[in-house]
Amino acid sequence: MEKSTNRNMVQIIGSDDQGWRAKLKIPPKDQRKQTSDVTNTKGNEFEDYCLRRELLMGIFEKGWEKPSPIQEESIPVALAGRDILARAKNGTGKTGAYTIPILERINVALNELQALVVVPTRELALQTSQICIELSKHMGCKVMVTTGGTNLKDDILRLYDPVHVIITTPGRILDLMKKQLVRTNSCKTLVLDEADKLLSQDFIRMLDEIISFLPRNPQVLLFSATFPVSVEDFMQKHLQNPYEINLMDELTLKGVTQYYAFVQERQKVHCLNTLFSKLQINQSIIFCNSAQRVELLARKITELGYSCFYIHARMNQQYRNRVFHDFRQGLGRNLVCSDLFTRGIDIQSVNVVINFDFPRHSETYLHRIGRSGRFGHFGIAINLITYEDRFALHKIEHELHTEISPIPKCIDKSLYVAEFQLDASADDKSTTSGGKKQRGGQETSPLSTSTTSS
Repeated sequence: MEKSTNRNMVQIIGSDDQGWRAKLKIPPKDQRKQTSDVTNTKGNEFEDYCLRRELLMGIFEKGWEKPSPIQEESIPVALAGRDILARAKNGTGKTGAYTIPILERINVALNELQALVVVPTRELALQTSQICIELSKHMGCKVMVTTGGTNLKDDILRLYDPVHVIITTPGRILDLMKKQLVRTNSCKTLVLDEADKLLSQDFIRMLDEIISFLPRNPQVLLFSATFPVSVEDFMQKHLQNPYEINLMDELTLKGVTQYYAFVQERQKVHCLNTLFSKLQINQSIIFCNSAQRVELLARKITELGYSCFYIHARMNQQYRNRVFHDFRQGLGRNLVCSDLFTRGIDIQSVNVVINFDFPRHSETYLHRIGRSGRFGHFGIAINLITYEDRFALHKIEHELHTEISPIPKCIDKSLYVAEFQLDASADDKSTTSGGKKQRGGQETSPLSTSTTSS
């Protein structure tokens, strides 16, 4: 009799388990090939972490099927309450690695701020808050985003209602804390995303002040692709026996093929026009080194007859938000931007990144090209190199231990176009990168025939 009762209970639980899964609105499965950056896992499932059902529902409805390597390493440690210092490549699931454990640890019955996520840019704050809201939509967890450039009065009114998680930029949250508008008594978790930027001289003093408003010894989670020397001082000052994760066996993403083309400055726009006509672009991000050049290039691209948005830090925040939203929705094919857009921005449909102006620092280059090839998918990065850029090209190759190849006459579409990747090998892209290296001041094929003309 007892065995029969137990068997019936198992059947009831099993049918209930199938019931809630069947009701989920799961998006279509992404059929694109992925590299080992995200597939080289231990084989864990999200259910293995004993997450509450409401959170699992949000995870599956987000389209996340299994944890990525950084999520496998981070989630159980963060759930145990330990501090974390994690290095992982751009676009490998770092946001999920910290949002899942902080949401799991939220007590929705306690109407207090319980977790604070600090990011360096306003656009990244908006993106992260949207992910957090989507993951927690079945939980009743209240998520708020607050950044500079927006109306402080609106934030004050919002804080009258319960808020469990705040996603913010350093300046705005510090302002709210100093005005005693945020109660942090129950805030026991602090996340620093893109921590290398937050630990730079621009923000480090703000972070010290922010932590001074939190309860003693909060759980601190640091996530980034790169870490500056200053992280050691910060660790000794604020972290308690942190668990260190380093998944950076190499710095660049396996799915991003990198090319360069030598051109003269006056030929760059013509070269870009040639790329637009030859490449099968889903969406592209084009980087310039200044706000002024961003606007000038966007105007030129529009004159050539291509759809184009542009965004930089000097723009009105409301307009920046609109451009960011519209580009994410696929309303424009090309986005010209400054380095404002290099940090953590995740737009899955971007398959081409072009450095119209080549960066001077390897960290900047690494974050720029990481806008394509997101979450183990494939993309290409094309660098327009002038004579003055040649030393920076060598330096960045050396520092990142990567190879940037001369652009071939025809780029294999399986390297960056989803429908051509059926028979492509995920990690053998290097064999098709095209051609021998050629260095110097001469223009490089295939652009040489079109870009050498004035």
